[in-house]
Amino acid sequence: FAADAALDGADGAARSATLRLAWDTATGTIPPLALRELGLREGPSPTRADPGWTPPRKVVVPGDEPERVAWLARVAPGVELVPVRTAAEAAAAVADADAVIGFVGPDVLAAGRKLRWAQAGSAGVERYVGLPAFREHGIVLTNAQRIYGPEIAEHVLALLLALTRGLDRAIPLQASGSWDRAAVSAGGALVELRGKTLLVVGLGGIGTEVARLGDGLGMRVVATRASGRPGPPFVERVEPPSALATLAREADVVVNCTPLTPETTGLFDAGFFAAMKPEAYFINIGRGRSVDTDALVAALREEKIAGAGLDVTDPEPLPQDHPLWRLPGVVVTPHVAARSDLAEERLWLLFRENLRRFASGEPLLSVVDPERGY
Repeated sequence: FAADAALDGADGAARSATLRLAWDTATGTIPPLALRELGLREGPSPTRADPGWTPPRKVVVPGDEPERVAWLARVAPGVELVPVRTAAEAAAAVADADAVIGFVGPDVLAAGRKLRWAQAGSAGVERYVGLPAFREHGIVLTNAQRIYGPEIAEHVLALLLALTRGLDRAIPLQASGSWDRAAVSAGGALVELRGKTLLVVGLGGIGTEVARLGDGLGMRVVATRASGRPGPPFVERVEPPSALATLAREADVVVNCTPLTPETTGLFDAGFFAAMKPEAYFINIGRGRSVDTDALVAALREEKIAGAGLDVTDPEPLPQDHPLWRLPGVVVTPHVAARSDLAEERLWLLFRENLRRFASGEPLLSVVDPERGY
């Protein structure tokens, strides 16, 4: 009724179309706008077109909030949803389940003899893709790719601006009430980003959001992408991973957005940092093990790069006595880039949409390629 009042004055066709869209979104008939805007893609998964497909009967779901479970149930009529609160409860409940949402550990998968689908709550699935159950039983794994893109991209921007605008030097001065302009801007350390080159390593869902914000700042954006797909209009150039060193030489800011795979483990090594400009910044919101930490520390100490913003590290948690805590030009946050006031809601929307698709035999969103690991 509120929507109808808001449409007062619209013609009948426009009113009807808008109300239908609102109803279809609310009832789960179509994905909500928050998911459509992220560009989630369908992947290979069991559908009603497959020979021998049968409707699912039981799905294990997170059960901390009964209202959420009831909300999920509305898009999967005829499916028994079993709410659980812990991985141990999930392992106990999953024996005859067709799917499990939110609990993808080895004990759960080993206990799920009939599982066809498992939905992870994280974007990174390096802990899961090697589990035997996926290979031996053909379970489809879906993840939360792109779900955390908006807030992680903003975190990248926060880390970068902290370095380029001297916040890493200004904030500690607050404790002593020190108005020290020279300390904050020493040596012309305050940097404008407009016109600078941003290199996004890994132009996936998160990388695309980073590129979007970089373009919004007036930066020139280039990227690497393993899939070979072209980039969006705001990315000037997309190259394969083999071109990383070449692109690093022209970048003023490098952001690691890659998943952790055998190919990306230790990718950012001494040779990479040697290729970067001495005035360039390195930001890591991917995985800590993508970086040779000793090489990064050496590059910072020897001023081969201007600074680093790190939300992930290797090791993690970063030990209290680690030099990265004390090196100038470094900002460390404790793996919180994916947290925000809206992230959990988007994740639940993904859970609901994929549950609807699974129950009705439609292709699932965000299917993980076990060969690539993401």
